[in-house]
Amino acid sequence: MSDKKLTQKNWSSWHHQFHKGILTKKILIPKGSNILISVSGGQDSMALLTLINDLKKLHNWSISVWHGDHQWHEKSSLYALELKSYCEDKNISFFFDQANKENISSEEKAREWRYKKLCERAKTLSNKKQQKHKIYLLTGHTSTDNAETFILNLSRGSNFAGLSNIEGKRLLENKIFLIRPILIFSREDTKKFCNDLKIPVWEDPTNSDLKLKRNLVRKQIIPTLEVIYPGCSERINDFSQKMSNYNNERNDLSELAYLYCKDVKGIKRNLLNSMCIEARCTILNRFIKEISTKQCSSKNLRKLATSIYEKNKGQINLRDFLKIVWNENYINFQKS
Repeated sequence: MSDKKLTQKNWSSWHHQFHKGILTKKILIPKGSNILISVSGGQDSMALLTLINDLKKLHNWSISVWHGDHQWHEKSSLYALELKSYCEDKNISFFFDQANKENISSEEKAREWRYKKLCERAKTLSNKKQQKHKIYLLTGHTSTDNAETFILNLSRGSNFAGLSNIEGKRLLENKIFLIRPILIFSREDTKKFCNDLKIPVWEDPTNSDLKLKRNLVRKQIIPTLEVIYPGCSERINDFSQKMSNYNNERNDLSELAYLYCKDVKGIKRNLLNSMCIEARCTILNRFIKEISTKQCSSKNLRKLATSIYEKNKGQINLRDFLKIVWNENYINFQKS
């Protein structure tokens, strides 16, 4: 596609960078996709909405907007109406859900509510259009969100997966994909984008509430770190990407090790015991995942791996319905 065909009145360097990313990752948002954008009204989601709306004809996208009103501040309903009017002026379908604020009293509960409602709306949209094609849910996460998430997860004591960068694309449910296409931009980028193009923004006042952990990281911790080590946010993002690559490599190698240790009779105990305790825990965890959707804690995995290493015969009840048994040669499981 030539630059002339791409040129339009409001085309900017931001559009060029975003479009280039879409072209190089065609599987991110394929041509002809049905898109439902989660729009809070803040600078990040408004930048995303503008970019997608400006590019939709180039990619034959069908777009709709979903807004979730948490009712966390007195103007939330007014913001929702103004955002609805903004979308209608641009001939963009608008969906809206209002939460019971007592049921979303924490950041985690609010996030769960948003994704639940997004998926419900996606299914409604699919049924309304009588289509069975994939639906792409888009959120306005930026590289700044990635740095904040890394700091929060590191502080909680997350594992390698938790320290990996935010995924750009993942499957939520059958044929419903979650896409985060503006991870290439920072929050400073989306702020400048909205200012340059005079895009309206409805800033949620609760974003300044330092009682919320993410706001504390955003408003105080990262700015302080940037004063001490300028550019640290970018380096945190780079490191989280390395952690993602490392985690992917680790998962692939773990799968090979698991297949090496396993046959039709179970896990070969002598091969498992020849490995370090961390590798044994990883392989046992992979084995347990085949028979249970619930995760086993790292403490219990280590206890299991140690017992299997030290005793030629034994059994451990992991849960009411699941028992791991082993003898001198093999490790297997029994269901109650």
